[in-house]
Amino acid sequence: MKTPLLAAALACVPLLATASADVAAMLKSADRYRTGAEHLQVETQVTVLQRDGSLDKERRYTVFVQPQRKSLVLMRSPAEAGQKVLMLGDDFWLLLPGSQRPLRITPTQKLLGDASTGDIATLAWADDYSGRLVGDEPCPAPDERRACVHLALQAARKGVSYQRIELWLGKVRHEPVAAELYVHSDKLAKQARFVMDASSAQVDQMVLIDRLGSNKETRVRYLARTPKQVPENWLNPMFLARNPSLE
Repeated sequence: MKTPLLAAALACVPLLATASADVAAMLKSADRYRTGAEHLQVETQVTVLQRDGSLDKERRYTVFVQPQRKSLVLMRSPAEAGQKVLMLGDDFWLLLPGSQRPLRITPTQKLLGDASTGDIATLAWADDYSGRLVGDEPCPAPDERRACVHLALQAARKGVSYQRIELWLGKVRHEPVAAELYVHSDKLAKQARFVMDASSAQVDQMVLIDRLGSNKETRVRYLARTPKQVPENWLNPMFLARNPSLE
């Protein structure tokens, strides 16, 4: 005979499984607003603003996002011309012009301002995090008049920029609205805000505010998204080192 406590515990199992499935579905929906295709070329502009709002730096990147956590970042600005970042699963490499040896780096290594390699190369949460539903609540400022769903995400793999994320999605469509990004020491590293493009129904910008010291603002703007499947050898660090020009 089942005890009342055991019966109650067993009754909770289907509810937990349903809640987990709901969170996974929400994350996949949120990811679609950031990407839109499995094989993708994203033209990206990163702008760093001083605390007074004046321009500090600006850079351009071409990002090829491929399935199974594979990404290639080509740096387009004169100050970084010829540099590339390759992501294969949990492994990241920096390739410098004139060098035939790829350099191992981490997903938290900065590209510009508070935009890390992981911020630029990774556009998916569903594959990298497990999550739980915190509940329905107002969106964070400046969108507090909107209704949001609050999710608490925990890293499901080692090669991610943030150990945990507090994420707010729009309650109806589950588009990303805001996030708090925590590093492995559980310190709040950045706050993120996502700006939607009304015409395309996709994320137009990710605005990052540093919370570890500088309080500078970094804007990651997605200028264009185009379906693109890259040649397999472009995802090989040794090939990239031996072939600095891909175009």
